[in-house]
Amino acid sequence: MNDNQILSTFQDLTPREVPASPASAPVLVFDACHIGVVLRAVLFVEVSLAVASMYGASSLWDWVARLALVTGAALPGTLAWLLSACIAKRWLAGKPKAVQYGLAVGLGGIAGGYGCGLLALTGLLERVPWVASVFSGALLSSLLVAALVMRAKSRTPADTAARLAELQSRIRPHFLFNTLNSAIALVRAEPAKAEALLEDLSDLFRHALKDASSAVSLGEELTLAQRYLAIEQVRFGDRLRVQWDLDPLADAARLPPLILQPLVENAVCHGVEPSPTGADVKISTRCKGSVVLIKVTNTVPAGQGAHGHGLALRNVQERLALLHDVQGQFKSGLKDGVYQVRMEVPL
Repeated sequence: MNDNQILSTFQDLTPREVPASPASAPVLVFDACHIGVVLRAVLFVEVSLAVASMYGASSLWDWVARLALVTGAALPGTLAWLLSACIAKRWLAGKPKAVQYGLAVGLGGIAGGYGCGLLALTGLLERVPWVASVFSGALLSSLLVAALVMRAKSRTPADTAARLAELQSRIRPHFLFNTLNSAIALVRAEPAKAEALLEDLSDLFRHALKDASSAVSLGEELTLAQRYLAIEQVRFGDRLRVQWDLDPLADAARLPPLILQPLVENAVCHGVEPSPTGADVKISTRCKGSVVLIKVTNTVPAGQGAHGHGLALRNVQERLALLHDVQGQFKSGLKDGVYQVRMEVPL
């Protein structure tokens, strides 16, 4: 697939004034309620302790023993800090930024004292370093908060770029031509079907060009994909064979806007369009506990299909990671004449 088959034309949109957020609106300077944050925080603390333990170690085994000892105190303290910050998330959001920073650092000192207390209970230390533990906890928490704040700020330009990419990558010029030609051919013979086709096209453009929020529900994405495939069904007829296998429990999952439509568009372009006999396209969703599994599969002609640059797939993968971090999984591949895209997102 060529670039211009995936990317759409730039839209000449009149800039609009964005209303400023009220000064009193709650703003959270850091968010600890994320599995990616938890993993990075634990790794950061462990690496810091590993380096600090080297200073007093006389041998490799002495270093390992010291690291194991301080980990027994630092790990519970770190998890306690993360849990407390997550529980108090909404309460913290209503406080001024300076207060949030101060509370986070103070909570780090308390967590350091808590970890030191657990270590004191073991009786392995001759002298319990209460003061050093409190200040170490405060220092590590301040560094962690600074990293979380920078991460939150870095999302803003990435979100803006992703939103611009959404406006560029959804609707292809030749798709518009084909759809309008299909509608013209149906106007006299089947005017009701032509009207339905144009309504679907109108809804598709409305979703593509509106100001999208950071996330929409899977149910909304499925409705949009159904409208897109209904348009293509008029164009390809029996060559496009669509199968839906949807789990209603999965509809509440959150996704970046307009993330499913380019996947079904790729399935049509790579599977149906180059094949005289058409292709089978299947969209399925499954809710497995707290995870939602989404699959888009299509057969390809002679097990090969048309090769593209993967721009749409990279766009989807990057926006999925932007919203869900390590909780969002994306895989794609061709096997036995069937191309499959698989996504996993939290519910």
